[in-house]
Amino acid sequence: MTRAAVILAAGMGTRMKSATPKVLHAVAGYPILGHVIKAVRAAGCARIVVVTSSDGAAVRDFARLVDVGSVVQDKQLGTGHAAAAAGAALEDFAGDVVICYGDMPLMQASTIARSFEARGVASLSIVAFRSESTAYGRVILDKADGLLDRIVEYRDADEEERRIDLCNAGILCADARSFFRWAGGLKNDNAQREYYLTDVPLLAKKEGQRTAVVVADEREMRGVNSRLELAEAEAAMQQRLRRAALESGVGMLAPETVYLSHDTVLEPDCQVGPYVMFAPGVTVKSGAEIKAFSHLEGAVVETGAVVGPYARLRPGSLIGESAHIGNFVEVKKSRIGKGSKANHLAYLGDAEVGAGANIGAGTITCNYDGFDKHETRIGAGAFIGSDTALVAPVTVGDGAYVGAGSVVTKDVAADALAVTRAEQREVQGWAAKFRARKKAVKGKI
Repeated sequence: MTRAAVILAAGMGTRMKSATPKVLHAVAGYPILGHVIKAVRAAGCARIVVVTSSDGAAVRDFARLVDVGSVVQDKQLGTGHAAAAAGAALEDFAGDVVICYGDMPLMQASTIARSFEARGVASLSIVAFRSESTAYGRVILDKADGLLDRIVEYRDADEEERRIDLCNAGILCADARSFFRWAGGLKNDNAQREYYLTDVPLLAKKEGQRTAVVVADEREMRGVNSRLELAEAEAAMQQRLRRAALESGVGMLAPETVYLSHDTVLEPDCQVGPYVMFAPGVTVKSGAEIKAFSHLEGAVVETGAVVGPYARLRPGSLIGESAHIGNFVEVKKSRIGKGSKANHLAYLGDAEVGAGANIGAGTITCNYDGFDKHETRIGAGAFIGSDTALVAPVTVGDGAYVGAGSVVTKDVAADALAVTRAEQREVQGWAAKFRARKKAVKGKI
């Protein structure tokens, strides 16, 4: 069966107190809305429509970026009205549609898939969860068949209904054409004068259609409406990502201190030390080790390589097999060859480092002239002495040596020695005379 999704993302998000739309705040390095889109896609939704507010241009831009359609809810008239706004975008669609919210980053694809599958026993399905919170409407089941009887908002529930812990998550699945017909028939005869998505099962019931209930984990159904809830969602997502990494065979000494991105790839049998931060776009191959307090973004670390402690890998970096990037070394858009070493206090930017090269402490590739970036090429087996500045564009040939303290502005031939150090001079007895002169001056004060 063909599947589609409507994601409601028109909320103002005022409690976030931010110029950034609520659904574009990041969890594990990716917008909340992006997590929801990934979940519905993984559940088989071939068509996805995001409902935005009239001033939600940034949300529509993100939807376009990830190849998803969007529509505008011209007025904020409730969840039912928002869902109905997607009707025109799916007018030609024949299949099942799920309606969900764009502020639920922890929602799993498996839950969305189960909501579609539940349509096998009923015309509609909703998702519910167990909670004692007073913030959610109560889901009342028909005692005869376990299908939905009604949804009651907590403020409207009597004492017996309030004791029920099955709560409405707001996710609904139905045949698309039937759903949009029901959504078009919603009434706003309530105190808020809004059209509620929760009234759709009631309209369907009047036509003799029944609604199945899929029960999910409460943590998965939590929306993000404030900075506090954003932090809680981040913590829950990190716990999920760490668990998945550990279960796949990744070694972590202190997993609770490691922060992963939504797309971090850690292969089995790699090792990650405490307080490591993975920003988006990182792959660490099996057998590699990332030591404590390192920060990686947009980088690939090959088998047997060692990074850190206190290292930084920036986008475009490739650390080759068995290479070493040590403490306080920063690598940006550079390829570090197999077995090469930069063990401490260096900056390698826009560089190509051949296999087996040695980069001394304090080495800097001077890659930026204020306007453009330039490349440095260091050959296989080359030795770069400590405190060397390589002024790009420049090439150091295979097996060449550069003496410590040099400023290299011209290419160095293979197997040559380049030294730009100034000649050392020595004045005998100068220091003793200097100290005596200073002491004499102080003695007069």
